[in-house]
Amino acid sequence: MTDEAANVFADPTAYADEPRLHAAMTYLRAHNPVAYVDKAPYRPFYAITKHADIMDIERDNNLWLSEPRPVLVTAVADDFARSQLESGAGLRTLIHMDDPHHKKVRAIGQDWFRPNALRELQVQVDALAKRYVDKMVEIGPECDFVEDIAIHFPLYVILSLLGLPEEDFPRMHQLTQEMFGADDKEYQRGATLEERMATLLDFFNYFSTLTASRRANPTGDLASAIANGRIDGEPLSDVDTASYYVIVASAGHDTTKDAISGGLRALIENPGELDRLRREPDLIGTAVEEMIRWTTPVKEFMRTAAADTTVRGVPISKGESVYLAYTSANRDEEIFDDPFTFDVGRFPNRHLAFGYGVHFCLGAALARMEMRSLFSELIPRLDSIEFAGEPELAATVFVGGLKHLPIRYSLR
Repeated sequence: MTDEAANVFADPTAYADEPRLHAAMTYLRAHNPVAYVDKAPYRPFYAITKHADIMDIERDNNLWLSEPRPVLVTAVADDFARSQLESGAGLRTLIHMDDPHHKKVRAIGQDWFRPNALRELQVQVDALAKRYVDKMVEIGPECDFVEDIAIHFPLYVILSLLGLPEEDFPRMHQLTQEMFGADDKEYQRGATLEERMATLLDFFNYFSTLTASRRANPTGDLASAIANGRIDGEPLSDVDTASYYVIVASAGHDTTKDAISGGLRALIENPGELDRLRREPDLIGTAVEEMIRWTTPVKEFMRTAAADTTVRGVPISKGESVYLAYTSANRDEEIFDDPFTFDVGRFPNRHLAFGYGVHFCLGAALARMEMRSLFSELIPRLDSIEFAGEPELAATVFVGGLKHLPIRYSLR
């Protein structure tokens, strides 16, 4: 049973089958919280399913390294990515880096996500939230909430922050879907590695042109800050510059889309909690945290041991990798009371959906602000809401959530 349960982490379809996924993770937390997984087409790894163990690993970023295996990909894709980086190409985002380089690169964009900067952005985000709730009224009484609303609201926010022209937003969305949806037949560009890598090439070509433009004529946006960022007095490499854009432009909206759409689904499935939030709008902050815990859009990161060590008594050798199962940690019975209950007033809420430690999500505060704005606008105007079809989840082993959320509603 341990092998069957652990193999869900090497099966992209498991994240589209929540009962199966959570049954497996619940079993592993109780019986084998450091489970060895050896299933093709992936290289072996240890699945870490307990909240405390994941936090311990995230704290010790000298022992547990992001390089060379920051996320779970097939062995063939892993080899190809490494060869690309060795040749001076490929993707190397913040999630691929370790300190001290990681800290220096992260600092280039960090000021854009600090409280002072976000306070200046609040009015624009609130206006956008109203715009998209108004759009629900226009296209109602039914819509696919993912396709019609949840994608576009955070996409508009992050790409406006970067300073990209609005006519390029659909292209950025498509490329993001292809990159994070490589394991899903609806989203993937193609079945071969070469077809999938073409998505990254399209990203890089777009952002190479953007970099040249912002270096020649800085415009005071986040894209200009990245293009003109310097490390130890030297400009960012072409790979690091393009990679910075990719992670901000893609993860900066796709994960928020997953939390927004999954959060609305949870409210529909738990009408008592929706009514509670209507009666107590001051709970919006804890409600957003619960939506983020409930959905956990980033399913995992991986770390590689820099020396021989142990986790919960299990020996792990230098060079072996662990899979940090955030979805499991966010249902850990030792941390959360009634973890499978959706509670808009849950406090404290020590979820790990944004990671922990030096790699804590750069855009966490922005994502929270967007969600608070949208649900603060939506819920008071909502007279009724129900499913108009079956919610559909994406197949993934990394980032994902709902692909479709058909709803029927009445809005003021």
